Amino acid sequence: MLFVSRFARVVRSCSAVLAVASLLSPMTQGQAPPASLQITIIDGEEAMNNIRQRTAREPIVQVEDENHKPVAGAAVVFLLPNEGAGGTFANGARTLTTVTDSKGQAVARGFRPNHASGRYQMRVQASKDGKTTQTTINMTNVLGAAAAGGAIMPKWLGFVLAGAVAGTIVGVTTRGGSNNGVSTQVPVAVIPGGGAVGPPR
Repeated sequence: MLFVSRFARVVRSCSAVLAVASLLSPMTQGQAPPASLQITIIDGEEAMNNIRQRTAREPIVQVEDENHKPVAGAAVVFLLPNEGAGGTFANGARTLTTVTDSKGQAVARGFRPNHASGRYQMRVQASKDGKTTQTTINMTNVLGAAAAGGAIMPKWLGFVLAGAVAGTIVGVTTRGGSNNGVSTQVPVAVIPGGGAVGPPR
């Protein structure tokens, strides 16, 4: 009986120890969360890609750890939309897989916009040692003039401005000369869409 009593006390003590250990285990895990990855976009965000010349800025991303230090050797996947505005990589592929260099950077080499204009997102996924993360790069396919970063001016507005400038120049020139007070200013006609600025016919 004495042996059985002692054995029961040992069992109860072990159970108490296991219970305390199970309570402390989540706390310990909460204090040391697993390391994570994050992606920083170096180039390509809000890029305006020329769909006429099929030229584009190749996106560049940098993979970092939880301490913002570059992660070399991480696998990076760039994914483009299957339809609508977007583009392709080499051989017409919509997916590109590469590896970060010593600086933790990866480049979407060979990216070219398609012929559909509009905004879209290029998805980026990175992974290493069982850790993964992802982000998106916002881009736009536009016609050539807008891709250069300048605003498109309507043709008719360009003709009006050109006519106003020409009229001002002619007026200043004639008033500055000696014509016995007689103005020889030539009126200027602006023809929208016609591509010509000059005196009326």
